[in-house]
Formats: sequence, structure tokens, C-alpha cells
Amino acid sequence: MRIRNLLAAAAAAGLLAGTAQAADMTGITDTTIKIGNTNPYSGPASVYSTIGKTISAYFKMVNEMGGIQGRQIDFISLDDGYSPPRTVEQVRKLVEQEEVALLFQTLGTPTNSAIHRYVNSKKVPHLFVATGASKWGQPEKYPWTMGFQPTYDVEGEIYAKYVLENVENPKIAILFQNDDYGKDYRDGFLRGLGDKADELVVSQLPYEVTDPTVDSQIVAMKDSGANVFFNITIPKFAAQAIRKSCEIGWKPTHLLNNVSSSVGATLTPAGLDCSKGLITAIYLKDPVDPQWQDDAGYKEWVGFMEKHMPGADMTDVNYAYGYNVSKLMHITLDGCKDLSREGIMACAANLKDIELPMVLPGILVNTAADDFYPIQAEQLSQFDGERWVAFGGIIDASK
Repeated sequence: MRIRNLLAAAAAAGLLAGTAQAADMTGITDTTIKIGNTNPYSGPASVYSTIGKTISAYFKMVNEMGGIQGRQIDFISLDDGYSPPRTVEQVRKLVEQEEVALLFQTLGTPTNSAIHRYVNSKKVPHLFVATGASKWGQPEKYPWTMGFQPTYDVEGEIYAKYVLENVENPKIAILFQNDDYGKDYRDGFLRGLGDKADELVVSQLPYEVTDPTVDSQIVAMKDSGANVFFNITIPKFAAQAIRKSCEIGWKPTHLLNNVSSSVGATLTPAGLDCSKGLITAIYLKDPVDPQWQDDAGYKEWVGFMEKHMPGADMTDVNYAYGYNVSKLMHITLDGCKDLSREGIMACAANLKDIELPMVLPGILVNTAADDFYPIQAEQLSQFDGERWVAFGGIIDASK
């Protein structure tokens, strides 16, 4: 009887050991955590390279301070040029050759769309992706992918509501990037217009990221008689659209999507005078806004920038974005007892009331097993020629 019990106990112990061994600890050692990333360091979206550079600087700082849970962060960031085929190639390298524990902040809607199914089939955490497409919050279908910023479709609805309430006899022109990113924004905006969409929208023109300019689209939209312009473009083309509108004397109510709202990366190249009056929805503290000078979160970010990224353009909000999302990844890993891939994903889906340094006061990060949208609130703002001036209250899409 005693022998039988001992055999049973041994079998149970073997089963438990097998279960422990089954946990996927790829990319995790006693001394390191390996994190993979793709970013457009070249190509039409290279203005976003500042985000990848900020993340690299952040984890270098963390390593100098002892790492996370005593482990050094091995951050591998590869250039994909904002090209989906290149993203697939680079992500396969990260997953299959570098054997990263997780993917973090892979940037771009078309590029993430190209790897979405692959990383989920491989069960690799695909966290806090740098795109606001609504499909990054589908845990029942894609349980390994989670977004970060407010979704494009909800932001589009916010702009539509503003137009309906504030513009008399609106005639709307929409310029959109011809992919999931542009269509997500556009479709949310059209949904926000409701049954008036067909009547109010007088022009919808796409552009491709391979196009040299969007000048011809701007001229055509002016000729349509539109008095509202919804500008759904990445920074390079946003600056072109703002500048061209100014050159030809077209002065509609100009709605600029958040992803191109950086003063340094978009508005300065477009011309600050030409940018005056633009309206966007923000969730980050504008680095050029003097109201944040004595804010603790702003001071924390400035201290990081001055020490770890000296000489960087402090007017570019993408540096603030990169710092915020790095901080969130840090918080997630630091509080995670189970660093297996499954454990990391579970920790990311259990964030409660996280306040990030350069996110607007009152906007908190929350996630759950059925909620993969960490940030779901924004505030409308208008550019006064120097900075974004917020108006109205915080609009929380989660309520």
C-alpha cells in the first residue's frame, strides 16, 4: 500500500514537473528578458523612428538601474520601412531566430495586419502595438495581440459629432490612407455622421504610402466645395496636406487625426501659421504646452530626455508617446510573477488604473481578459499657432 502511494506521489510530482516545463519560457533566462520590435527607421513613416529610439533609450536606462526583476532587457528593434512584407520577414526573424519572449510596440496598421495571424498562431505576446486600429482588441479571436492607444474608429466618431454640433451646413471632404488604418478612421467618422453621411460627404479620396505627394487630392477636395476636411494621414502626408491647403487658400474646418498631431514632426514642417486652427483629439500631454511645466509626469519625462536623449526635438510628442508605452511595458513586467509567455499575456490583461507620466490627467490605463483597449479616452484640442489648446471635457469611449 505504501509503495502504491509512493508511486502515485511520484507520478503526481512528475505530472507537475511536466506542467511546469510546458510553460513557454522562450526568451526568458535568469538574467535576461528578450523583447522584439519592428519600427520604420526608413521609408515613408520614418518620422516614427523616434518612438523606437525612445524605447531603446528607456530600456538602456532600466538596465543601468538593474533591469526588471533582476533581469537585463535585451531589446531588439529591426527596421521594416513601413513595408508589410518586410515586417513579416523581420518578425519571423525575431520569433524564430532571436526567440524573443514577446513582441512590443510593432508600429503601423498595415504592418501589424501582416503579422497578426502569424504571431497569434505562434502564441507570442504581441503587446501594446503602435496603431489604434480597432481590431487589436479582439481577445476572443486574437488572444495574443493587444493595442495601446485610443482606437481610430472611436476617434473618428468624436470628430463626426463635433462637425454635426459645430459646423453650419457642413460639406465634408475626407483624405485617407488606403489601408486598414485609413479606413478604420474613415468608417468610424461615417458611422458618427449616421444617416446624414451620404448627404454631407462630398469627396472621399485615398492615397497610397508610395505616393510622392497628396497635392492633387487637396486641390480636388477644394474644388468639391467642401468646408470640412478630415485629414487621415501619417505625418509626411499630413504636413503636405496642411501646407498645400494653405498655399491654395482653402480654409475648411480642418480635422487632423491624432497620429499626426505632433508639433515637431508634422506642424512645424507644414508651417505653424498654416497649422493654426487645426482640430485634433489628444490623450497625451503636449510637450510645448506651458501648463505642464510644473507637472510631475512632465518633469519625469524631461529628466529622462535630458539625460538619455540629449539633443532630441522636445516639441515632438512621439518622444512622449514612446516614453509612456515603455513605462507601461516596464510596469507590466515588473509586476508579473509568471514570466512565461502565457503569464506575461495574463499580466497585460490585468492592468488597473495605471497613470502614465505623459498621458492627460484623468485618463488611466485599464485592461481585462475581455478588454484589450488600454486607453479609451481623448479630449478635443485646437492649435493656436504655438500649441494645442484643449476644449470641452475628457471623452471616455469606455463609458
